[in-house]
Amino acid sequence: MALKTRFTELLGIEKPIVQGGMMWVGRAELAAAVSDAGGLGILTALTQPTPDDLRREIDRCRAMTDKPFGVNLTILPSVSPPPYADYRRAIIESGVKIVETAGHKPHEHVEDFKANGIIVLHKCTAVRHALSAERMGVDVISIDGFECAGHPGEDDIPGLVLIPATADKVKIPIIASGGFGDGRGLAAALALGAEGINMGTRFCATQEAPIHDAVKQFIVANDERATNLIFRRFHNTGRVAKNSVSDRVVEISKQPDAVFEDIRPLVGGALGRKALETGDLDAGLVWAGQIQGLIHDVPTCRALLDRIVSDAEAIIRSRLRSMITESPQETVAA
Repeated sequence: MALKTRFTELLGIEKPIVQGGMMWVGRAELAAAVSDAGGLGILTALTQPTPDDLRREIDRCRAMTDKPFGVNLTILPSVSPPPYADYRRAIIESGVKIVETAGHKPHEHVEDFKANGIIVLHKCTAVRHALSAERMGVDVISIDGFECAGHPGEDDIPGLVLIPATADKVKIPIIASGGFGDGRGLAAALALGAEGINMGTRFCATQEAPIHDAVKQFIVANDERATNLIFRRFHNTGRVAKNSVSDRVVEISKQPDAVFEDIRPLVGGALGRKALETGDLDAGLVWAGQIQGLIHDVPTCRALLDRIVSDAEAIIRSRLRSMITESPQETVAA
């Protein structure tokens, strides 16, 4: 039994599982391993210091796998934004066929990608944003429930409601993100109307993830309660793992007169990178979702994807089917 969906057919992949773009984590080692295992690996454009570095990373990934992979371009409001247009041009000129977009006002980027024949997956945290992205011309919606790591939006709608609410309104394929990490989640996402799942935190706890083993073991040891919501008062909510840094950010933010400058020294991306690369769990923020409570090992990407699909197939084929019984009327009619 194979899990074939509109999403797998569109992208030409075997398994309906995406490794979402993650800052400092979405590098060639991980993306190639996910794609080779039958899913869709994603490089994170802004992890690379320059557009030329991104070109080299795309070439490196292509040398590691002949399977489809994509590149994430996240657009965030900033006083001094990176050269998004140059990164976009690097993606297009490198012949990438799949792009994951996210963030603030992606219209010009989506238009350019589509004009160059690229399949665009757009990450959203609300049905209204998904409908806007569909009108914009994207090919797939990745809908993020409140359980997710990163930025879950400000509506606080969990996936159990958000996924079917999106499926009811959006005509293009959707994939479910936030709180997914095993076969039960994949089977549930398909039942709720999604065509696949997007996983971030779960892929951090794999052998190929290019981060320190201490971080991987930290994720395995954590439970579903081990996250903090930060930046809430600044209307840019982020979900991160509980550590001394995120606890301090929450504590400072509770002060009535707190401003972002009070926490800025604690939340810099360079500090988060140091935590991931050195294993110093108190060096900076570690972005992780509630799925930590369902992560119990650090497998290879191939073993993980094979297990997720096998377990989902067993749930669909056996457990759910066994619950359907014929009524007396159906037996007589037969």
